[in-house]
Amino acid sequence: MIFETHAHYDDDRFKEDQDATIKRVYESGVNPIINVGASIDSTKTTLELARKYDFIYAAVGVHPSEIADLNDETFAWLKERTAWEKTVAIGEIGLDYYWDKEPQVQENQRYWFRRQLDLAKETGLPVIIHSRDAAEDTMEIMKDAAKQDIPSVIHCYSYSPEMAKEFIKMGYYIGVGGVVTFKNAKKLVETVAQIPLERILLETDCPYMAPEPHRGTRNDSSNIPYVIAKIADIKGVSPEEVENITRSNAFALFSRV
Repeated sequence: MIFETHAHYDDDRFKEDQDATIKRVYESGVNPIINVGASIDSTKTTLELARKYDFIYAAVGVHPSEIADLNDETFAWLKERTAWEKTVAIGEIGLDYYWDKEPQVQENQRYWFRRQLDLAKETGLPVIIHSRDAAEDTMEIMKDAAKQDIPSVIHCYSYSPEMAKEFIKMGYYIGVGGVVTFKNAKKLVETVAQIPLERILLETDCPYMAPEPHRGTRNDSSNIPYVIAKIADIKGVSPEEVENITRSNAFALFSRV
């Protein structure tokens, strides 16, 4: 069985066939699945999915591009959701400077990133980190998180192999999905080649980031075998070994599952 550590089955792109898709994915050998919140609203729909399906678990959190959702009231609501036994992580949280160039907006992202890391520390939950065009600030903040023993995965990893090694030294995992199969993904391929398989987690970020040969289509967790095959090829091991080790890694990080 494949452990899917990052999906968004509450996304509108699954609106017409959500139930059928989730059942098909489960029957294809994917179990468990962590559905990941990215806003207050999507955290609510993520929790609904986790209530509906016994093999789906919830990550609750607010993506840096959605921090307008956050205030004292909504943050208190988020904190209450962490007490549920099927809430297994805080995420996805982090920094995204790709669209947001204004210094004040970036400062607000850092503020709410740290607040949600504090929540993880308080609740004992791991964090799922989103970081885009914000390598230096992410590294600085995650160094502080490491000192507080907050476990983490750097989701949809996009930086250098050298930075991945630094994150691993701090005890973090690296999330690898469909991008590793892309022809222009040389940096991620180098990263996978240079880091231990024991620090890699499988993910899709579906409905986004479908792997080759389905790039550009709606992604779902049944495509993870393409990612497994690519990692196995890079590492010179069997697909079964990749599946088993990454599954063990995921259970180690997401201990409530």
